[in-house]
Formats: sequence, structure tokens, C-alpha cells
Amino acid sequence: MTTIAERARELTVTREPFVHATVVRAQDPTSARPGDDAVIRSDGSIEGFVGGVCAESSVRAAALDALRDGTALLLRVLPEGATPFPETPGARVVVNPCHSGGAIEVFLRPVLPTPALRVVGDTPISAAVATLAAFLDFDVVAADDSTGCTAVVVAGLGKGEPEAIRAALDAGVGFIALVASGKRGAALLDELGLTDAERARVHTPAGLEIGARTPAEIALAIMGEVVRAIRVDGLAPASGAPAARPQQAVDPVCGMTVLVGAETPHARVDGQDFWFCCAGCLASYTAA
Repeated sequence: MTTIAERARELTVTREPFVHATVVRAQDPTSARPGDDAVIRSDGSIEGFVGGVCAESSVRAAALDALRDGTALLLRVLPEGATPFPETPGARVVVNPCHSGGAIEVFLRPVLPTPALRVVGDTPISAAVATLAAFLDFDVVAADDSTGCTAVVVAGLGKGEPEAIRAALDAGVGFIALVASGKRGAALLDELGLTDAERARVHTPAGLEIGARTPAEIALAIMGEVVRAIRVDGLAPASGAPAARPQQAVDPVCGMTVLVGAETPHARVDGQDFWFCCAGCLASYTAA
């Protein structure tokens, strides 16, 4: 049987984002215990155990928010009528009316794939870029394939540049840095006959304007521009269409936010759909 730790390692190797949820406090009566954990994937599916169905619904909804923001979160799931916790940065309080009566705290840690960078060329500049990128914890791709890369740096200085740019564009890479003078770079892009959208993804001359001269300084300018694109502009890996965020709904009985899926309890009344955190809330609604 695969453990949660092993499953987390598998997802990390395949570069799939997920949230690792760990119960850090549990107050009876509750089915969860400190140390119980689970992984929540970007489609809202959960593997592992962090409490019953009602608590799990709150954890899944909060985990998707943590995954979107890339920020760890402490989730406090409290029973109705409990002494309230103050809302504080990095923590969220959820009152769960249909909870067992206990309280749990779950630490949600998003695990995002390390950005992958492919370097094209066999030059002092390409070597310096690869060295600096590895120091910055990028996954430097050695294979002749741009699939899944966050950025591609073309530093062949005249060798293999059109092919590398075309391949990176076809792979969906959002940031392609071409090491060339402004004049030569513009002429090369003209020859490729790129669309306006494609041309906007190719940055040449590559790098921030810092007066760089040596290969190491040029590498610093290039990686500075790449990091800015990721941290400021939201550059994402070329992984195809992102997973659709699951639809959310509010349980009309208990007021909880639930993720809508094939197994979510559901009722359709007078042409309107309602979803519930558990079968109990569905039964209460239909009985009323």
C-alpha cells in the first residue's frame, strides 16, 4: 500500500502541483488524530485522511486556495458554538455545523513544481546561465525538448537558433530569451514569420539592462528577467491547459462551502441544483 509520503514523492517527480495536508491538533470528539495527513491535487481529489466527510470538504476547499496562492495555510475547523479564533494572517477559521463536535487544525503546505529551464547552445554564456539557474534551484533541462519548461534560453550565438525558437514556441513555452543584439534578434524573428502573440514570447536582447559584459554578468541579467517574469508577471510552465478548478457551492443546510464532483450529494428542486457536504444535510433538506 502506497503511503502518503510515497505518493507525495511520486507527484513531485512528475512535477504535479499538490497540497500536503497534516493534522496538527485534534480535539475530541473527532475521527482525525495529530499526524494524519493527505495530499490534495489541483482537481480537488484527496488521497489520505484528515477527518470525516464534513471536515474533509473544508480542507479540500482551503487546499485549492492555498495551491492557487502558493502560500501555506493553517486551517482551523471548529464546531458550531465554539469559542472563536481570531482571523490572523496565514490562518483561516471555518465553523462546521455538521462537524462531529470536536475541533481540528490542519496545516496546508502547497508543493509546486520547481521551474524548469532549458538552455540551448554550447557557449560560455549558455554554460554560465546553466550554472546560475541551478544555483537558483531551477531544474536545468539537458534533453532536447522544451515540453513542460517554464523558460528557454537560446544562447547559440548564431547556431541552431531558428529551430530552437520554433520548437519552444510549439511546446507552449511562455518565455524565450534569445541572446543576440537588438538588430540581429529582430532580423531573426522577422525571418521566422512569427505572429504577434508568438513574437511577444521571445525576448531579445535577452536580460535586464544592467550593462552586463562578461558571460557571468549576462547570465545574471537573463536570470533576473526570468525570475521577474515568474514572480511578478506570473509566468507558468508550458504544461498545456491548466486543470480546471472544481466548481464550488454552498450547502443550503449548514452553509459550508463544498466542491462539486461526481460523488457530491446533490438535489435538483424546481429546476435549481443544490449540493451538500454530506448525505445527512441532503436528507435534512429533502425532508424539509
